[in-house]
Amino acid sequence: MDSHLGGATTRLDASQNSFGLPAPQLTNAERRAFEVGDSFFTQNWVIAPASTDARDGLGPTFNAQACSSCHIRDGRGKPALPTVDGVLPEVSRLGLLVRLSLPERDPVTGAQLADPTYGSQLQDRAILGVEPEGALSVTYRLIEGTYGDGTPYELRAPEYSIENLAFGALHQRVTIGPRLAPQIIGMGLLEAIPEASLLANADPDDADGDGISGRPNWVWDAASEQRVIGRFGWKANVASIGAQVTGAFIGDIGITSDAQPNENCPGAQTACAAAQNGGSPEIPANRLLPVVLYARTLSVPAMRDIEDPDVRAGSEAFDDLGCASCHTRRHRTGPSNIATLADQVIHPYTDLLLHEMGEGLADGQGNFEASGSEWRTPPLWGIGLIEAVNGERFLLHDGRARTLEEAILWHGGEAEAAREAFRLSPAEVRQRLVAFLEAQ
Repeated sequence: MDSHLGGATTRLDASQNSFGLPAPQLTNAERRAFEVGDSFFTQNWVIAPASTDARDGLGPTFNAQACSSCHIRDGRGKPALPTVDGVLPEVSRLGLLVRLSLPERDPVTGAQLADPTYGSQLQDRAILGVEPEGALSVTYRLIEGTYGDGTPYELRAPEYSIENLAFGALHQRVTIGPRLAPQIIGMGLLEAIPEASLLANADPDDADGDGISGRPNWVWDAASEQRVIGRFGWKANVASIGAQVTGAFIGDIGITSDAQPNENCPGAQTACAAAQNGGSPEIPANRLLPVVLYARTLSVPAMRDIEDPDVRAGSEAFDDLGCASCHTRRHRTGPSNIATLADQVIHPYTDLLLHEMGEGLADGQGNFEASGSEWRTPPLWGIGLIEAVNGERFLLHDGRARTLEEAILWHGGEAEAAREAFRLSPAEVRQRLVAFLEAQ
């Protein structure tokens, strides 16, 4: 095992700030840009007009006031609080977004069409004089099960609905897709993995007969006006960090950019369309690009306890149980205009491909070529530090899993054999696997 999960970008830090540190070996110019990007990532945007004209233009509708509102200390967001006796919680949990889409796809881009009244993402907050679109309601149904040795476990199955809709009903064919904001470490390294390397790991027809049929999600890249492999997002539905950042600015905070110049105001929302903006664009390129660099160059925390016997045995179990079939251990990055990202051997534990994960995790929402039950293999680096960074740990795309064991037990579809191998393993094997994951 190599403790340097992020190659030269690795830092030996396991503190609350371990997800927020710049990669070592940045040039002076890159480090200055990183600090500027950090500022625009962290500080709140305000309603226009304001004396703080570099950060005005919030909304008109939005989910958060800053990137860091959802990516807490560059880590994960928090899932929605459960509805109690039909009453929505007074305090919403930031970081759980709700995607809205129809089955039909745009003939040019291949993207799923948005709800005609509410757009592609539910906005649960708004500036003064504009109505929020609605609020997410969640209840949990408990599912009981047992390991092979008779030890009981309990899973939370969320059931979602949208309440207090301000502009009438959702489209009758709309699908609702909750998405928890993930930690953002190592994104520049994932972006630098050559496309050929990702395609080499794909096996869409399961030609080798191992039950694993990962495939890329081909998505529309507006910058190059062509289809490319998606790498980011829970369904590998975003092509680049630049697209991820500009999409989050407009979708989450209501901030326009050159790439996303239109305010997020569907036709029925007249007050939204009439609200004053913070300029056009609200975040110009000289402020946006440092945020993109910031997201590209966050360091990866080093693996810990690699000489611990349980961790080493857990690493073997990771392979033996079949986890590494999708959570690919090793990649090498290609060229990059940021030297410290180029030609690095990294260990993100992902193939960045789509896998069918079964009905238990399915939400019915497609995204480009991803079906409602397909998900990108999420990277595992840093997973053992989520609680240290965020103060709590909620896993999977909507935060339903409260422990690593629960996250594993939700795996189905292509991962069903690996899940069952874990469930039926002796307690000591399960504990060693968890020790290995905690060391990441």
